[in-house]
Amino acid sequence: MASDLHMHTTFSDGKLTPEELVAAAKAAGLKYIAITDHDTVEGVSYLYENGSYPTKGIHLIPGIEFSAHHPVREIHILGYNVDIYYPELIDKLNDVTEARWTRFSEMVEKLQQLGYPITEGEVLTLAGSSKSISRSHIARVLVRKKCFATVREAFSAVLQKGKAAYVPHYHLEVEEIIALIKAAGGTPVLAHPKLVGDDELVRDLCQRGIEGLEVFYPQHDAEDTARYYMMAKEFNLLPSGGSDYHGYPTRYPAEIGLFTLEDKWAEAFYRKLGKFS
Repeated sequence: MASDLHMHTTFSDGKLTPEELVAAAKAAGLKYIAITDHDTVEGVSYLYENGSYPTKGIHLIPGIEFSAHHPVREIHILGYNVDIYYPELIDKLNDVTEARWTRFSEMVEKLQQLGYPITEGEVLTLAGSSKSISRSHIARVLVRKKCFATVREAFSAVLQKGKAAYVPHYHLEVEEIIALIKAAGGTPVLAHPKLVGDDELVRDLCQRGIEGLEVFYPQHDAEDTARYYMMAKEFNLLPSGGSDYHGYPTRYPAEIGLFTLEDKWAEAFYRKLGKFS
């Protein structure tokens, strides 16, 4: 069997609902999965509160993906096995959500000033149940309205850092995220280290209390995977991995099960569900 410890649902910027994702993962024969929505645990709490977690036939790890503050680089930190009702975690996530909404509104206003026919309502309709409104939601509306051919093109033209419609994101500091994940009973893991774009920074991050490294990732080639595996061993970190599945045909993998990691790596992160506080 195989596993996937990096997956997104409609509660952030994924295409599938939590129930649909779990069903698709079962159909693909996965043994362990982690739901790691951006800056929210509401997809996992939704499953729990509706009697769908724990579920038969697959082991679900409650997770989250944080974006950390850095002046230049993109740093994402995964948290596995967090207590989804830990008060301090919920308080911080509420702060981040509020900042996301303010940012989203400012970006739409900038796009309107640039002449793009986009409204907040259109983005919110596309985002559906997600409270974690992101640039991806805005970009998909722009593509639907034929302003750009692809989401990547929209980012390159107006939405990425330094472009006309970009608005800085409120991010927690690296140390703050790591401490928060641990306080919530979780395991902090540095996500997709190659995308950080600076291995010296990655090495530094590995020494700040991180407990795992996402070694196995779709954009890591064999050389990258070997390098990050050795880095994980050097700093005594748990090797992790996942597809970063969002469910859109233009983003690999388009289907669950196309990119997986061996169960032996996932087993290290799995804990049987205890009673949430």
